Amino acid sequence: MDMKGHAAVVTGGASGLGAATAAELAHAGVKVAVHCDVTKAEQAAAALAQARDKHGAARILINCAGVGPAKRIVGRDGPMPLGDFERVIAINLIGTFNMMRLVAADMQSLSPLADGERGVIISTASVAAFEGQIGQAAYSASKGGVAALTLPAAREFAQFGIRVNAIAPGIFHTPMLMALPEEAQKSLAAAVPFPKLLGRPDQFASLARHIIENTYINGEVIRLDGALRMAPR
Repeated sequence: MDMKGHAAVVTGGASGLGAATAAELAHAGVKVAVHCDVTKAEQAAAALAQARDKHGAARILINCAGVGPAKRIVGRDGPMPLGDFERVIAINLIGTFNMMRLVAADMQSLSPLADGERGVIISTASVAAFEGQIGQAAYSASKGGVAALTLPAAREFAQFGIRVNAIAPGIFHTPMLMALPEEAQKSLAAAVPFPKLLGRPDQFASLARHIIENTYINGEVIRLDGALRMAPR
């Protein structure tokens, strides 16, 4: 897709991966919007209606909204509160599905572009979907769900010319990670085979842009991790 002039919805666009992606798309001439609670059906629908009135129906959806608190299933104080697990699933997985279903419904009504394409959806999974560490049960389950959602969604929407992919980032330089002590950050970077660096949000944004522009990428969960494979802890 030649994205210039089209409308896009980017969730989690206030910081980190979402902010970098929103900036990359805006630089490419895309009209970017959305600010809402992705877990609330009515609020998300209202926000999308506002964005639609301002920019037109979105041909691009980037799901970056997410949280990743670390907590063991059974810790020193007993079992993880069920509400903590539910919150992570609600934001990371249900929020992704909520935005996907709403934006895809709009995309289906759009006229196809020259190559038959109507839209592109990119979700954010994680390497934790595949090698979840101790303390990441909720986060891994949510991101595993995002990864598993990608192919059936791509298959369902193929008839409408809508592609669905996901990016599974490794350890990235985001506000969530910057809350860790500097020594912890260095230790994490050293665990990456090559390059031994934390990923940069602009690298995530660059891959998202390539997925949008490369029409043959569909139904994929693409790891962006410097060949990292996470250890148990």
